[in-house]
Amino acid sequence: MTGFAGEIALLTNPTSGKGRGAKARVAALARFAEAGITPRDLAGRDADEALDLARQCVADGVEALVIAGGDGMVHLAVQALAGSSTKLGVIPAGTGNDVARYFDLPRKDLRAAAERVLAGTSRTVDLARSGSKYFTTVLCAGFDAVVNERANAMTWPKGQMRYNIATLAELRTFNPLPYVLHLDGETLSFEAMMVSIGNGPSFGGGLRITEGAVLDDGMLDVVIIKPMSKPALVRTYPKLFKGTHTTHPAYEHHRVRSVTVAAPGIVSYADGERFGALPLTVECAPGALTVLC
Repeated sequence: MTGFAGEIALLTNPTSGKGRGAKARVAALARFAEAGITPRDLAGRDADEALDLARQCVADGVEALVIAGGDGMVHLAVQALAGSSTKLGVIPAGTGNDVARYFDLPRKDLRAAAERVLAGTSRTVDLARSGSKYFTTVLCAGFDAVVNERANAMTWPKGQMRYNIATLAELRTFNPLPYVLHLDGETLSFEAMMVSIGNGPSFGGGLRITEGAVLDDGMLDVVIIKPMSKPALVRTYPKLFKGTHTTHPAYEHHRVRSVTVAAPGIVSYADGERFGALPLTVECAPGALTVLC
């Protein structure tokens, strides 16, 4: 027995996690077959084609779109799924897998992740929206965005260590940036190392920058890290994995429904993907996504 009455689709990024996406596809198809389910088996040649496939699934009324990949593949899928009745399933096979962390999905046992999908239990959560684009995890708009830019250009090492090395490399030349923020109508001007906008609490493989963010509260969590010395930033960095950086004097936290962020020369990242140059306005899109968890 499964929790599905309608059709499901499996959309794979074969290159996720250095080929782990392809392995996740095989594992998921095998488990689905045991349950008597033959999903649409989809893989785009590139991101544009994968998005077209996801949108076609929604247009056809597919009950669930299951992705075999990482947060980047989730990011792609939610562009099609936002506001629809099609549910998202995740077989985690990426580098960071923060969305899988949010829902406590098995990140090392692909078969167990497929079992979660088959169970059909779901949770409706918010997304963050800027114009017609959505994100699920965190938008990075400062030092963290610069680190993402460097990390994405690196081919070695894999996993969290890539972000760690990129962080140390960027620290050598990074200086605080002048920001203007509009937080639900209140305007703030200041210098900071970074501003992060969280729909969820972490990005980059468990960096809990927006610690305390709740996925279904109708709010965004905006975290400001004010100027600090580079040695202090290095000392604070490990605390991000536990969310204990929140006691640092340079840390500032706001909960809002809408935020506009502006700073010179920054291209923001969201869900680990290039999102858009600042300034950007980000709003909460309450209940925009249903996740199989």
